[in-house]
Amino acid sequence: MDIYLLRPEDSFISCNIAPGISDHDGVSLEVEWDEICRETKVERIVLFYHKTDVLGLQAFLREKFNRWAGNDSCLEEIWESYKDIIFEGIKRYVPQKSSE
Repeated sequence: MDIYLLRPEDSFISCNIAPGISDHDGVSLEVEWDEICRETKVERIVLFYHKTDVLGLQAFLREKFNRWAGNDSCLEEIWESYKDIIFEGIKRYVPQKSSE
């Protein structure tokens, strides 16, 4: 495994090579982390696709198809309408939870 840490040089305290138990050597890297560099937790939505209300989603998509397919708009409007329908279907019929 290769790991690349891109940090300012002045954050490195020490770097040592430790003999490994195989044909690889370990690297011990000591760095001083700034509070600024810590990643803040971001709330994310986790979708449970395997628990989707398939019949409800199918009925929803059938209902929306005529409105979407019958629209004589430009390609960009058709694409945006398609995405809106898909995301609305996911929001309504695919269970989800928030996580950090």
